[in-house]
Amino acid sequence: MNYEDIRQSAYNANMQLPKLGLVLFTFGNVSAADRSKGVFAIKPSGVPYEDLTPENMVIVDFDGKIVEGTLRPSSDTNTHAVLYKHWEKIGGIVHTHSTYATAWAQSQRDIPIFGTTHADHLTADVPCAPPMDDAMIEGDYEYQTGFQIMDCFKEKGLSYEEVEMILVGNHAPFTWAKTAEKAVYNSAVLEAVAQMALLTEQINPKAPRLKDSLIRKHFERKHGPHSYYG
Repeated sequence: MNYEDIRQSAYNANMQLPKLGLVLFTFGNVSAADRSKGVFAIKPSGVPYEDLTPENMVIVDFDGKIVEGTLRPSSDTNTHAVLYKHWEKIGGIVHTHSTYATAWAQSQRDIPIFGTTHADHLTADVPCAPPMDDAMIEGDYEYQTGFQIMDCFKEKGLSYEEVEMILVGNHAPFTWAKTAEKAVYNSAVLEAVAQMALLTEQINPKAPRLKDSLIRKHFERKHGPHSYYG
């Protein structure tokens, strides 16, 4: 089979991470899926961004098995595989250790919806999944991380189609979307929102959550049936 399209898509998206200041060294990865073929392309593990090429993206199926490629895929591959297998409407996934989003993850806190920048993209706080229990950690850690993410969404009653980002407690953020390009956009938005929220709490530790009428207005003007923004 020809995997050129998703290899190129995964390469392009991965190369955006250092440009946007979302990764240090090799601390991140992007994958791009082809649903019709049941596979995704993902960054190889430990390869510096300046050495990446579309050809060295690794092709993996939704069970985490290598289909094509000579390099070892990202250590987070099984997390991507679990999410693709169970969340059928996503086509791209990003994992970074971007500074501000990771700081909130390490604090085990949801990011409150303080302002309209946040509300332009989602109507909920950015969820933080609780740290994994010991049994899961001692098993297939990366595989279980996928279930850690999905369990958090189930417990909080969230839709992965509406909230395309999460913080994994004591770990770091994941984002997703219908395309790898949009998933990278979501990672950049998450990092900006995380920084703004931190500064907001530093300026006013008692800052209130954005009121519901403003949340609805800003989200619907961009995403609602009568949207007019952009």
